[in-house]
Amino acid sequence: MPSPLPTPTAIREVSLTELAANPNHWLLADAPWVVRGLGASWPLVKAAQKSNAEAAALLKDHDSGHDITAFLCEAEYRGRFFYNEALDGFNFVQVKTRLSQVVDKLIALVDTPDPAGLYVGSTPLTGWLPGLGESLSLPFELNNPLVSLWLGNASRIAAHFDYPRNLACCVMGRRKFTVFPPEQVGNLYIGPWDLTPAGQPISLVDFHDPDIDRFPRFPEAWQAATMTELEPGDAIYLPGMWWHHVEGTESMNGLINYWWSETPPVYGSPADVFQHGLLSIKQLPAAQKRAWQALFDQYLFAEDDEHLQHIPPLAARHAGCH
Repeated sequence: MPSPLPTPTAIREVSLTELAANPNHWLLADAPWVVRGLGASWPLVKAAQKSNAEAAALLKDHDSGHDITAFLCEAEYRGRFFYNEALDGFNFVQVKTRLSQVVDKLIALVDTPDPAGLYVGSTPLTGWLPGLGESLSLPFELNNPLVSLWLGNASRIAAHFDYPRNLACCVMGRRKFTVFPPEQVGNLYIGPWDLTPAGQPISLVDFHDPDIDRFPRFPEAWQAATMTELEPGDAIYLPGMWWHHVEGTESMNGLINYWWSETPPVYGSPADVFQHGLLSIKQLPAAQKRAWQALFDQYLFAEDDEHLQHIPPLAARHAGCH
C-alpha cells in the first residue's frame, strides 16, 4: 500500500493454550483473531515445509479425479482476479480441469519469472479430496463445517465477505489478510451484486494502487483495517460478514478453511433475504420503504423482546418473532 496510507495494525493473536482452554469464547467472537501453529501437526503442512513438490504429491494422492473449476488470468494482471475495464465481465477465464492437473501446472510455474495467474477456490474436501480432512486435527469441534481447499500461485482476491464464520489455515506458502469490520461497507466501494467473480460482491479498490480520486472514502476504511500474514500452520478466525482482502504471496500457496454457523440451515440464508429485498423493497416509493424499514427495525433488529411484552408468551412464539 503506497504512502500516505500507513500499514494497518496487527490482528490480535491468541495462543494455542488460550484457544484450547476456552474454545467457545473464541469461536463465537465478534472480532478476528490469529493463532500461530494451529495446523503445525497436519501432514500437508509438514510436507509443504519440506518442499512444494512434497505438498503437491500429497494433494495428488488424495485427488478423487472429480472435475474442479480453475481461474486463469494473464501475467499482466499479476494474480489480481478481477473485473474487466467495463465491469461487464472479468479479466480471467474459468476452465474445467482436475486438481492433479492444477497441481502439476503450479509446480511447472514455480520458477517462471512472471507466470500467468492460476487459482482454485473453495474445493470441498469431501468428495474431491477424500481422506485429507481426517488428517486435519483441531483442538475443538465445529458445528457441521464445510471444509475446503484454496490453491494457487501468487494471487490477490479483492475484499469480500462471507456469511458463515470462517477459520482459515495456511497450509503452504504465505497468506496475507487485510480485514475490515462490516460497517466499513460504504467506504470499500462495492461492485455489482448481480455480476461477481466468485459469488460474493467485492471491493473495486486496488489495494496495491488505490485510486483515491475515484474512491475518496477508502482511507477511512483503511484506518479501520487490521492485517496479518500467515505461514504454514497459522490460522485466522473471521466472524461472519467481515470484509477480507486475501493475498497469496508465494509461487505456490494453499489454504484450508472451515465455514460454519450456529443457525440451522432450515432458516435459510440471510443473503437470499437481502437479495430479494433489493428486488422487492428497493424499488418501492420512499414512503413505503420507510414503512418497511420501521417493521424491520421493530421485528428484525430489536435488541430485546420489549415489543412483544403485550402478547402472552405462548402467543408471542407465533408472532413471527421467535
